Amino acid sequence: MEVLGFSLRNETLLETLTLDVLKSTEIEGELLNPAQVRSSIAKRLGMDIAGLVPADRHVEGVVEMMMDATQNYNAPLDKDRLFGWHSALFPTGRSGIHTIIVGNWRDNAKGPMQVVSGAMGKEKVHYEAPGAETLEQEMNVFLEWFNTEHTIDAVLKSAIAHLWFVTVHPFDDGNGRIARAIADMQLARADGDRQRFYSMSAQIRLERNDYYSILERTQQGTLNITDWLEWFLNCLDRSLNVTDDSLRRVLSKTKFWDRHAQTSVNERQRMLINKLFDGFTGKLNSSKWAKIAKCSTDTALRDINDLLQKNILEKEAGGGRSTSYILKEGI
Repeated sequence: MEVLGFSLRNETLLETLTLDVLKSTEIEGELLNPAQVRSSIAKRLGMDIAGLVPADRHVEGVVEMMMDATQNYNAPLDKDRLFGWHSALFPTGRSGIHTIIVGNWRDNAKGPMQVVSGAMGKEKVHYEAPGAETLEQEMNVFLEWFNTEHTIDAVLKSAIAHLWFVTVHPFDDGNGRIARAIADMQLARADGDRQRFYSMSAQIRLERNDYYSILERTQQGTLNITDWLEWFLNCLDRSLNVTDDSLRRVLSKTKFWDRHAQTSVNERQRMLINKLFDGFTGKLNSSKWAKIAKCSTDTALRDINDLLQKNILEKEAGGGRSTSYILKEGI
């Protein structure tokens, strides 16, 4: 990455952080709007990109937490900072339809904190967290350990911090997302760099079943956490390998625009071409083009036909009733 230009590094950073936010919430079964997440991160990085869209306050909150963890990684982690992250995750004071305690440790009002799955009446308890009356002491010990320099390897410390926090489970909800943010924060400390070019959360999302399984086995076992550490390190290794793919997409887009520096394209075309490079979800047809670019279908067709003539787009094979378009191979 060091040999690439500033704009390329920023583009890759934007893609990585966007993936991190999307996949960390997806692990918990929550889907965020990718365009809103990308726009929110770009604004915070001071990047001027085409197609910026306004983000809702929930997206802004998730992005704010992740950006604070990775961009301000050297700042101490304390109770107030954690409460701020939690408040950002739940700006309405609710998790779904349920009211939760926000910006403070959980209490015992609803009984013990349990991780449960299964239908009502057939629930399976996977884990029961420490009682609420012990949280202040438990978190003081954790935070002192996290903020103190140790001889322990910095990457191993990230794995331990992740497991430790999610095992204490100090909040009513959002513990997994905050645990992953803390792990990312420690990985940034290990790298000594706020620029992130790999996404641990994206890899955990791909291995979600194994992730929950190793967590459950470790939490129900002894204090020997070797299996968890091995899984974490292997998962991190796989996430670094996947980075090659995302970097290839960024390089392809940059080379494309270098080759087409003198090609006349309008802002609508530029925005949609970039979206195709970034991984467009579904099939791009004229009606989707019109909706995204906020133009008429006739204008969208003119844009598309122009790019077909310039050999930038091509019709997708087997289009069926609605013709869809993709970037021409080898452009």
